[in-house]
Amino acid sequence: MLTDLQIAQKSEMIKINEIAKKLNLSQEEIELYGNYKAKISYEALNKVKGKSRGKIILVSAINPTPAGEGKSTTTIGLGDSLNKLGYNTMVCLREPSLGPVMGVKGGATGGGYAQVVPMEDINLHFTGDIHAITAANNLISAVIDNHLFQGNTLDIDPENIIWRRAMDMNDRALRKINVALSLKREVPRLDKFDITVASEIMAVFCLATDLEDLKLRLARIVVAFDRSHNPITVNDLKVVGAVTMLLKDAFKPNLVQTLEGNPVLIHGGPFANIAHGCNSIIATDYASRISDITVTEAGFGADLGMEKFIDIKMRAMDAMPEVVVLVATIRALKLHGGVDKTELTEENIEALKKGVENLEKHIESVLEYNLPYVIALNRFPTDTSREIDFMLDWAKTNNHLMSLSEVFAKGSEGGLDLAKKVIEAINNKGSKKATLLYKTESSIEDKINEIAKRIYGAKEVVFKDKAKEQIEVYKKLGWDKLPICVAKTPLSLTDNGKIKGRPRDFTVTVRSFKPSLGAGFIVAMMGNVMTMPGLPKAGAYENMDVIDGKIVGLF
Repeated sequence: MLTDLQIAQKSEMIKINEIAKKLNLSQEEIELYGNYKAKISYEALNKVKGKSRGKIILVSAINPTPAGEGKSTTTIGLGDSLNKLGYNTMVCLREPSLGPVMGVKGGATGGGYAQVVPMEDINLHFTGDIHAITAANNLISAVIDNHLFQGNTLDIDPENIIWRRAMDMNDRALRKINVALSLKREVPRLDKFDITVASEIMAVFCLATDLEDLKLRLARIVVAFDRSHNPITVNDLKVVGAVTMLLKDAFKPNLVQTLEGNPVLIHGGPFANIAHGCNSIIATDYASRISDITVTEAGFGADLGMEKFIDIKMRAMDAMPEVVVLVATIRALKLHGGVDKTELTEENIEALKKGVENLEKHIESVLEYNLPYVIALNRFPTDTSREIDFMLDWAKTNNHLMSLSEVFAKGSEGGLDLAKKVIEAINNKGSKKATLLYKTESSIEDKINEIAKRIYGAKEVVFKDKAKEQIEVYKKLGWDKLPICVAKTPLSLTDNGKIKGRPRDFTVTVRSFKPSLGAGFIVAMMGNVMTMPGLPKAGAYENMDVIDGKIVGLF
């Protein structure tokens, strides 16, 4: 059996200037990064701004498990299948972070015969976007410490600096560090590193609608508080222009292709358990204005990715998805039903009956937005005919539109039924109008209660004393009317990653808040969420090598 990398390397890629022609882009409107990658120029982006948008399809999933769900694979395969049916379709994805690539997760370019290529480049440095974001983030850190060194005219409180350094790698040793230890005039302080995809620069990068909006958002970022508890912003540090300069080229969307030669935009990549987990607005907006259908995804399960996609990204875009595709696998549902991950290949209908409750909750969450949905049951070779029949019967009995997706093994041919059902769901939508979950005018407490009770299924939200104190401060500063971005474990509907399935009558706890004024939301911290992951005992990096100039190993 061929690996994903071997399949990708055997594919006949089309020169990227030919892919660009499919989008009616001239050679002057793209910037080449070799033969198979390109950036789309600002001139091309501006040219389509007045056009109406096509339909947006969101691909989400159940709560992720080590068994895998295949959300990116389904997104890519669905895009290929819709194109095969004659619909002018674009796919928009996030950029992979080097940390997960070298750690447990591996690559993020799909799998099997539903991939984007060149997958080696995309999974590694790509066009350097994340490196540019890292540099921009750390320029701000350098300016903060230089300001302290040069006299601290802004009266920054060294113990109340909330901005952290960043790097695009899993490195647990950098979770807490001491800085400024080399000279007497320096101000020693405790600092931390976040992985770059968890930084606010990444969130700002993905929510800005154009270059001018990017500058305005960067200027609003709060990096610290002074000794009188007033916020200090990037604008106060006089570094907005320099940070924008570092992001100028990275901010242009990246154009690549699927194995079947269909165009794909890959741009930005915030984590969904910490930030909002969606690719850039600038890429999605462009794709939706040049195509009939745009297929995009949001990170992790519907409780995190879908909720943030709609209540944060779509709110900022003034748009809504037409339909949500919920990806599930029999393996993952069995794990949610209590099966140990070492026994997932064994047939277990009883575990499926219990595990499917997790999927049921996510369906209910989609309906909270008044949106239609299609379930994509992503087929694995270990799925038995009885297990597949059980799932199809369950869907039919409960009037759920479900398709057995085989895009991994068959490419677009394996997703034709899924594509037809997605079109069916759109056509049957009628005059039903999608709605946001909450109004930004509501209080911070009310917004979090709406999310926790309606999307997670929680019975109660508890606010710790620190969180209560911060709410009062945010009210005085006028920050309480922003959307909420919950940071919690993606592995459970609760804030405890060990609780699988569909728990009921549970409580979630808000420990604290973090202002992300540049991104335009307030982060509510639930449970213990890592902003700098660590590498496993045996990482994916152990399988990677370069032989005769060619990458080998698994992503």
